[in-house]
Amino acid sequence: MTALSPTVVAAIDDLELAARLVVEGLRTGGHRSPFHGYSTEFRQHRPYRAGDDLKYLDWKLFARSDRLYTRQFRETTNLSVMLVLDTSASMAFPESGVSKSRYAAVITAALAYLVSEQGHAVGLMTMHDGKFAYVPARGGRPHLRALLAQLDRVEPRGTWDPPRTIARGAQLLQRRGVVIAISDFYDAEEETRRELRHVVQRGHDVAMLQLLSPAELQLPFSGQVEIDELETHVRQLVDANAIGDAYRGAVREFLDRCRLHALRDGIDYALITTDMPPEQSLRDYLLRRNRRQAAGHTRSAGAK
Repeated sequence: MTALSPTVVAAIDDLELAARLVVEGLRTGGHRSPFHGYSTEFRQHRPYRAGDDLKYLDWKLFARSDRLYTRQFRETTNLSVMLVLDTSASMAFPESGVSKSRYAAVITAALAYLVSEQGHAVGLMTMHDGKFAYVPARGGRPHLRALLAQLDRVEPRGTWDPPRTIARGAQLLQRRGVVIAISDFYDAEEETRRELRHVVQRGHDVAMLQLLSPAELQLPFSGQVEIDELETHVRQLVDANAIGDAYRGAVREFLDRCRLHALRDGIDYALITTDMPPEQSLRDYLLRRNRRQAAGHTRSAGAK
């Protein structure tokens, strides 16, 4: 099965159909989803017994009581995944062709479809006009359709507050889960990075899917160009030939910062461009996620 082009997928009005086509492409490609296994919830303490795994000893409790206790956990077979979507005006770029907003909607819908199909809970968190708009993380086909309906109503406009939106999305998960943020990550760079790190520290598995158009990466213009800042509506006339090299260098530095800080903070990172077939973008991200999880399991096994 040939991957559908971004233009074809974005032109499909039915978001559920577009998501299903992308997921079916992943399935026929022999892809094994990373949303599997189990999560753990703390259940209780019990006195330490010889042979217990030392990594589960509660040293803080030992410091208070001078007695050794082991932490016990309950395994659960399903995950909760919160999809946090950037709905700011910058996502409306470009005005012709496949916008970041539509591409992001298809990617988000496909992830929701994939998560729900495997029996996990999935939710959606966005922001409109300074107010949160969200769908709680739940399972089942009716819930998936409600989430996709909410996603289909998303219109990129104004600004958003990524730290607050990400924080609220993570808070709404009932237990440790997965938080996937889909954005160009232009807004509040340092504050967003700090909040993503906090979400990791609270025990969630976090991913950044950074979405840009090829034009944003390359500035493929020449001569005098009028630039319209979509969120502030400030317009300025620039000489594309004069600023081209500096612009591309600044973009590379920005992307390098995003990638390197994500790697440092234990966050999955993927750069996605709107000229890539959505199926390929998701497959590349999910394969990297699988490799990261496998490496983490190997390190855990070696430490025992």
